[in-house]
Amino acid sequence: MTLRLSVPASAALRRERVIAIAMMAAALIFFTAMDSIAKFLSRDLPALQIVWARYMGAAIVAALVTRVVARPRLLRSRRPGLQALRSALLFGATLGNFLALRTLQLAETSTIAFLSPIFIALLAGPLLGEWPGKARMAAIFVGFAGVVMATRPGAAAFQPLVIVAVAAALCGAGYSLATRGLAGRDSGQTTLLWTQFAGVLTLTPMLPWIWVGPPNLRDWGLLGGLGALGALGHALLIMAHRRAPASVLAPFSYTQLLWMIASGYFVFGDWPPPGTLAGAALVCGCGLFLLWRERRETEKK
Repeated sequence: MTLRLSVPASAALRRERVIAIAMMAAALIFFTAMDSIAKFLSRDLPALQIVWARYMGAAIVAALVTRVVARPRLLRSRRPGLQALRSALLFGATLGNFLALRTLQLAETSTIAFLSPIFIALLAGPLLGEWPGKARMAAIFVGFAGVVMATRPGAAAFQPLVIVAVAAALCGAGYSLATRGLAGRDSGQTTLLWTQFAGVLTLTPMLPWIWVGPPNLRDWGLLGGLGALGALGHALLIMAHRRAPASVLAPFSYTQLLWMIASGYFVFGDWPPPGTLAGAALVCGCGLFLLWRERRETEKK
């Protein structure tokens, strides 16, 4: 009797995880499209305006999904200071990424963004008391070596905006650590609303000074699509994490690099040099190793 019950349960669990992974993959495709559009629009529009469009679209979807108009209590936070810090860090990560996209290839910005798990492992010690061991420290150093290889500092091809992209990855790591600090304090819906509304409230008052009218209907459509893609991507991520734990989904985040390389080539005619590809492989490998170590240690507890 127990066997009969466990087999369907196991099959249902596998099906849920397959669906979650498919949602994760779709979200990454949406995020790649969002970054590609942001890079394309950055030729004519200010970065802050593009970031505003991304936040506005996500805020509209978040408001609809959570029905916050009928449930305003969702905006109440037990840790408003930490929520504000988390929102500011995400804003910094988003703005830094969009600024870097103006000059860097999609593959380069994606590689640098994958420094976030490495920064998390490095910062978790002083901030959370989770000090990395020798294996993790080795992975951290190898990961940084991968970014050096990918961005080629000191070479003629080096772009100063690499520093901005690294700062964005650092903000992304701080955002993830702040999210851990909010676990069990506020609901996921409250955190989602704070994240999106903070960006809208920060940037909307600036619009009269930063707004540049898109030069044609195509760019108007792309600007509107930017917010929609970001919103759909985040909605899919939320649904995916409801069906499967983060430890199952996290390794698949590195598949975004493939989509970024493909988009860079087919949309912008950019093919990353061998050094960038080798550095990306090192960074992704180190990130996956850190995820594996964290998962194994969690299973032991």
